[in-house]
Amino acid sequence: MPLPLTQGVPTLLFRREAYERAGITRASLDARLGLTDTEFVVDGDLVALGPIYDVEALGTLVDELEQHGLVYYDDFFEMSGSWPEWLSLTARVADRK
Repeated sequence: MPLPLTQGVPTLLFRREAYERAGITRASLDARLGLTDTEFVVDGDLVALGPIYDVEALGTLVDELEQHGLVYYDDFFEMSGSWPEWLSLTARVADRK
């Protein structure tokens, strides 16, 4: 099922395998980023965190993910939220064949 993304606010998207490999807990992310229950979503092979309103904490987290061996863009990606309000976007993992 495609996950809705919020306009104007970043969302962090992970390949599920990469998120699990990083060993970061949901509780630590919730506390660090101020996430609610609906702002941490796992759907199939996709993990979505956001919208994330603390941009400084997001930057620190991205640095730490890279220190844990995750590769930006290959393992995770920050969708900036920079698109017009009249556009609605959703995300899902691409089918691989």
